[in-house]
Amino acid sequence: MVGIGPFVMLPLVIQIIGGPQFIWAWVLGAVISFIDAFIWAELGAAYPLAGGSYNFLKIAYGEQRWGKLLSFLYVWQTLIQAPLVVASGSIGFAQYFSYLVPLDDWQRKLVSGVAVLIVISLLYRKIDSIGRIGLVLWAAVLLTLGWIIIGGLTHATVPIREVLSAATDPTPAGSGWWAAGLGAASVKTIYCYLGYYNVCHLGSEIRRPGRNIPVSIFLSITGIAILYLLLNVSVVSVIPWQEAQKSQFIVSSVIEAAYGPQAAKIATGMVLMVAFSSLFAVLLGYSRVPYAAAVDGQFFPIFARLHPTRKFPYVSLLFLGGLAFIFSLLFRLADVITAILAMRIVVQFMGQAVGLWVLHRRKAAASFPFRMPLYPLPIILAVGVWLFIFVSTGFSFMLSGLIVIALGVIAFLVSARVRQQWPF
Repeated sequence: MVGIGPFVMLPLVIQIIGGPQFIWAWVLGAVISFIDAFIWAELGAAYPLAGGSYNFLKIAYGEQRWGKLLSFLYVWQTLIQAPLVVASGSIGFAQYFSYLVPLDDWQRKLVSGVAVLIVISLLYRKIDSIGRIGLVLWAAVLLTLGWIIIGGLTHATVPIREVLSAATDPTPAGSGWWAAGLGAASVKTIYCYLGYYNVCHLGSEIRRPGRNIPVSIFLSITGIAILYLLLNVSVVSVIPWQEAQKSQFIVSSVIEAAYGPQAAKIATGMVLMVAFSSLFAVLLGYSRVPYAAAVDGQFFPIFARLHPTRKFPYVSLLFLGGLAFIFSLLFRLADVITAILAMRIVVQFMGQAVGLWVLHRRKAAASFPFRMPLYPLPIILAVGVWLFIFVSTGFSFMLSGLIVIALGVIAFLVSARVRQQWPF
């Protein structure tokens, strides 16, 4: 869940809100994640299968008809949004790298692209060695967050009580911030929470999935929400929000103010490690999605190819990694993050919520080891909230997301026609 997101989004969120109430955007991100978590927890506990959303959509809407289309669209979107996620991490990596070595725009793009190529080379191997690399990166994530939070809280120049008082001031920070501003800012904060559902993609490998998948999801969101709120408070207690919103290296600035420039360089190096770990984890996980669908006979067969000796889905890895390399050279960070959500909301998040309602209509309560409280209220809230976020991405991003879906429908129909499958 923790990548470069919180370290680059914090100033952007403050800019959008335009006042100390920016913390509410992080709270809203957590609330939306909790609401959506009920959907994932029910589906993950009932269908602990490798592939997560791919299987949920197929089962909910029928494996022979509409489920085929929606699961295909999910994989189709993965071909675009997964490289966007990787690109967002690599662009953020280059942004913080320029704190250590001043770079112009062209040089930042070069660093961003090289970071993607290094990740591809590290993943081009057997899964057992990848696990050892992952443990090192995980430790770096926890150490980095802990240092920033403790350093900020123990070297506060603005009293923490004053920070919290300003954040809870009901006076609007800017025109319409409660609606449009909060929605636009929440697009950025939700990006930082995404990943709470990753356990569902590994469902077939989880012991006691009916219990452990829901527990994992809710513990993850709770833990990360606490860390993010502490991170925000610690940052603006050292650097006033008026200055923090202008910083490109907010973490480096906080550590420099607290411990000096040498410590700031070390902290920046740790942030780079965190950013790199997110690239590593995302590309590892997503490279298995087109592969799983192709092996299932529901996606283009070329993605089912395994490396002849190392036995990993190298075509899927190279395709997603190559597209991420291109995206990292072409796009800006803020646009990439907004595009990620615009691509995923309709088919994956809203599609799953409605799909769970469809499953409840068809199956008995005993089929669901975990049952959400106040059913179907969380489903209704999830659909409404995701629709709000989709609209908050803006017209151009909404249109781009819908165009990707439309192209996916065309690709599905062409593929189905060639193979003489439904609806032909």
